[in-house]
This record gives sequence, C-alpha cells and structure tokens, in this order.
Amino acid sequence: MTGGTRPLVLAGLLTWAGATLLLSTHRWFARRPLAERLRPYSPGGMALGSRAGLLSVDAFRDVKEPLSSALGEQLARIFGIHEDLATRLARIHSPYDVTTVRVRQLGWAIGSFGVAGLLTITLRAPAALALLFLLGAPVLAFLVIEQSVSHASERWQRHVRLELPVVSEQLGMLLSAGFSLGAAINRVASRGTGCCAQDLQVVLSRIRQGLGETEALQEWSETSGVDAVERIVQILALNRQASDLGRLISQEARSIRRDVQRDLVERIERREQQVWIPVTVATLLPGVIFMAVPFIEAMRLFAGS
Repeated sequence: MTGGTRPLVLAGLLTWAGATLLLSTHRWFARRPLAERLRPYSPGGMALGSRAGLLSVDAFRDVKEPLSSALGEQLARIFGIHEDLATRLARIHSPYDVTTVRVRQLGWAIGSFGVAGLLTITLRAPAALALLFLLGAPVLAFLVIEQSVSHASERWQRHVRLELPVVSEQLGMLLSAGFSLGAAINRVASRGTGCCAQDLQVVLSRIRQGLGETEALQEWSETSGVDAVERIVQILALNRQASDLGRLISQEARSIRRDVQRDLVERIERREQQVWIPVTVATLLPGVIFMAVPFIEAMRLFAGS
C-alpha cells in the first residue's frame, strides 16, 4: 500500500463507521428484530431495556458514559479534587447528573485535542511545542469544567454559611413559639429565597417521600459540607428530647455569626496584604535597576583597568 492511498483508506474507514452510527438511528436502515418489538408488550418487558446493536448510537453511548465517568474521576483525583462530583452537583442543585458532566468533559477534551492538532499542523510547530499543545489542550478543557463546578460548590457553601445564622434564629423562634420541626422547616423554606431555603425545600421533599425529619436533615448536613450546618442539625435532632431547643439554637446561631465575622475579618486583612504586593514590586524594581547601573559600570571600569 503506497503512502498516498493510506489517508484515503483511513478516511474511508472513518466515513463507514460514522455512516453506520448515523444510519442505525433510522428504522428503515436498522429494523429491530421481532423479539425486540414485542418486548414492551410482554410482562415486565418495559423494565427490560432493548438491546442495541454492536454498531449503533446506543451501544456507543453505553460504552462512552461509564468510560467518561471512570476517566473523569481518575483525572480529578490526579489534579487534587477529591470530593465526589455527585455531592458537588447535589449541593448546587444542578439539573445535570455525573454522567452528563463527564461526557461533556470528554467531548470538550476531544474537541480541544482536534483544534490543537489542526493548529499544530497549520503553524508547523516544533515537536516539543506540538506535544505541549496536544496534551495540554484536552487537560485544560477538562479542568475548566471541573473547576467551574468546584467554584460553584464553594460559592454555595459560602452563601449557606452566611445565611445560616439568620435561618437558625428563625427556626429557633418558630420552635419556641410552638411550631413543630417540620412546620418550622416548611415555613422557613417557603418564605426564604436564599441557598438555605432551597436546601430546606429539598429536606421537605425528602420528608414527603417518607424519610424521617432527622434523617433528612442529616442528608442536608452531609451534602452541604459545612461544619455549622452539622452543628445545627445535631441540635435539631434533639427536638423530641429537649424542651429549650430554641435557646440552644439561638446560642449556636450567635456562635456561627462570630465565626462568620472572624472569617470576614481574615478575608479583609488578606486582601489588604495583597494590595501591597504590586506596590512593593513597583517600588523594588526601579530601585534594583538604579543599583544595577552603577554596579555594572564599576565592574566595567575594574575589568578595563
């Protein structure tokens, strides 16, 4: 086989595989067997998924989704992201599941690899630079989506931490006024619009599904990943045992507010220190240049003598 026919053979094979996947979605091309057509009408047949052909879009999807999930988890752990993606998506109430996000990451990685390959061929980059493009572009595309989910999760946690003192005091007042725990959660969730209110709506939906109040709140504590939420949930779990639950919640709310205030002061001080970094660099750089000029001139005079 000559060198000129090899690209034609490769292009023909890729065209054949793509055409097969595309045409397999049409009934006139890939007619299902009689057993598959009668499966929905058999007892329990709707629960049994129809088997896809070897060269079909469904078979490709069945292979792609678990491969994307496994590969994405391994890459995330390599780059220091150890928290489960499902927990982060549940925390921010994302409409997408883990498989959808991982498949999207795989698609962006493959697309960026193709773009990097075209740029490398077009620019005729050196081998080292081409390798950097081909390896760095897919990794960068993967990390962009991963970091966007992580940043959204951290932002949600910060909002929950800021809203929790007010929400805790509202729950404490309602419980002291005679409301039950479920009624207090329902009132706060229905009248609030923040992140805590949305989390409490999920708690209410879990309670309506038959889960106990304490177990639903414990799920919220595990999903949120905020220590203050865990402490509040531990106090709310004493609803049937303690009579002064409102006072305990108020004390914990004051403690959470002090923690939030300390974090805010620390963040302000850190930003004040960051302001001085460009000022220091802008001051030291001219000084170094002014010191280097006479030093270089003195070295030239000594070398000449």
